[in-house]
Amino acid sequence: MKVDQDRFNRAIALFDKLNSKDPNREVIDGKEYPKELLYAQRVTTMLKSYAPNPSEILQLAARCQHIQRWKIERRNFPMTKRGYYQWRKSLRDLHAQIAETILREVGYEESVIGRVCALVKKEGLKTNVESQTLEDVVVLVFIENYLEEFIYRHGHFDETKIMDIVDKSLRKMTTKGRHAALTMIKMSS
Repeated sequence: MKVDQDRFNRAIALFDKLNSKDPNREVIDGKEYPKELLYAQRVTTMLKSYAPNPSEILQLAARCQHIQRWKIERRNFPMTKRGYYQWRKSLRDLHAQIAETILREVGYEESVIGRVCALVKKEGLKTNVESQTLEDVVVLVFIENYLEEFIYRHGHFDETKIMDIVDKSLRKMTTKGRHAALTMIKMSS
């Protein structure tokens, strides 16, 4: 299927416009960025590096992976494992709903919208190549950009719990993804 570049660019611009409203900020080299806009850009960059010829559908799903994530706060759910999974499901549903609205607005076909939403919801992990590629990319972005902060922020966790979280992330990945992750992790001497 030939990419309608104008339609694709409009969708990306609308995703970015929403994410640019993120009240949470991240500072890099003294410049402040909306956190989820920066995340979306990082996922797109990692996707193009990891999978040099990603499909239009995969690129769209990558760019809206955390769209307006700040609207559903973790603290609004029980601080339990079950509460965590409820929060994550609510986020996936929100991201898919926003993606669906935008993709329909710019004129994408229902079949494309459905596939993008399935990727955003992480359906078909381990069985769908694009879903698994997106999962690999998301974990790589986490390791490269957020793991150190996560460990610092959760310093009250014991080492076993931190290692368990990292191990669970790595187990979600393909062999190719785990190899890429291991080349990113710098061991202290």
